[in-house]
Amino acid sequence: MSDLRPADAVAVVGIGADGWSGLSQTARRELHAAEVLMGSARQLALVPEPTAERVVWPSPLLPELPGLLEAHRGRRICVLASGDPMFHGIGTTLVRLLGPGRVRVLPHPSSVSLACARLGWAVDQVEVVSLVTRPVEALNSVIHEGRRVLVLGADGTSAARVAVLLAARGYGGSPITVLERLGGPEERVITGVAGGWDLPATQDLNIVAVECRADPGTVPLPCVPGLPDAAFEHDGQLTKAEVRAVTLARLAPVPGELLWDVGAGAGSVAVEWMRGHRANRAVAVERDPDRAARAARNAAGLGVPELSVVNGPAPAALAGLPRPDAVFVGGGVTAPGVVEACWEALRPGGRLVANAVTVESEAVLASWYGRLGGDLVRLAVSRASPVGGFTGWRPLMPVTIWSVVKPEEGR
Repeated sequence: MSDLRPADAVAVVGIGADGWSGLSQTARRELHAAEVLMGSARQLALVPEPTAERVVWPSPLLPELPGLLEAHRGRRICVLASGDPMFHGIGTTLVRLLGPGRVRVLPHPSSVSLACARLGWAVDQVEVVSLVTRPVEALNSVIHEGRRVLVLGADGTSAARVAVLLAARGYGGSPITVLERLGGPEERVITGVAGGWDLPATQDLNIVAVECRADPGTVPLPCVPGLPDAAFEHDGQLTKAEVRAVTLARLAPVPGELLWDVGAGAGSVAVEWMRGHRANRAVAVERDPDRAARAARNAAGLGVPELSVVNGPAPAALAGLPRPDAVFVGGGVTAPGVVEACWEALRPGGRLVANAVTVESEAVLASWYGRLGGDLVRLAVSRASPVGGFTGWRPLMPVTIWSVVKPEEGR
């Protein structure tokens, strides 16, 4: 599609549940001028006849979209989108395919703007999660006492699924408001409480508003690295909270970057890397299938279900993975070729951090430190615990942390 002429730019018109009556004159002119009108069956039904040739989106859409646009090359194409096309909408996909110079966007108020207007909520003070593009477990990362969350429903079961998740997390007292068909003549508002929600389905076109209220005794999960060890399901193969916090500080997550967590165990480092920012990505590589499955469950339970889990031994399992911006080697340091493969794959300017708890693995890190430099730190953590009728210190195994930044190319 790179040679598509500017004259053939695609127009994207946002439309609300109020249909034609809610469109601006500019948007109506664009629709009248179109030779081909694309959209879902519901969206197309909102535009009165007569108009252009109508094309209903195929399912699945994304694999077919480039060919669909190509088939109508040279004709004036207009695409219908729900609300704001650049907010979880088709507009962003078209810009990615065609480039910003080939797409003209005429937005309508988004469902988030309409919901906040109805509820009296400040748009800049709410968290937004789309169940159209993400599983319901993504909510786990934004549920905090006192926070307001807007959930873009995928279908009529979304509210019930949100309520079940909230109750399971200890937020059963959270008020829920379902806003159906916002802005249209059939707009309806349904209210309830997560723990007592008994409506199995609502209208498919909905947004679910949540005011998070923790039940008594619910332990909050902080947003900074170093979640309590108990927050993770594990079999003992876990980077402990204090060491994890230091490890993540050395990995220095930046929004949008990709981490390899090699020898991931329970996946705690990868999970916390992704919790740091919604744009962060991670691949957890774990040879043990039970631990790999456990890492995936931890990711879902802590709000980052998109974590990619690869079950296989390193370095073989690293082949073909996207190039990382940071690598953590939490297990397998002594396995031949693991550190070499990670260092080779790492992007220039990327960070590699490796932890060791045995004499043998410490020797490997010391050798690499001698070759590449960086920082070598040994952490010793003790935790208070009962000793008879008193309290004493019980040390955890000391952990050696080697961290190094890969030089930029040409340096």
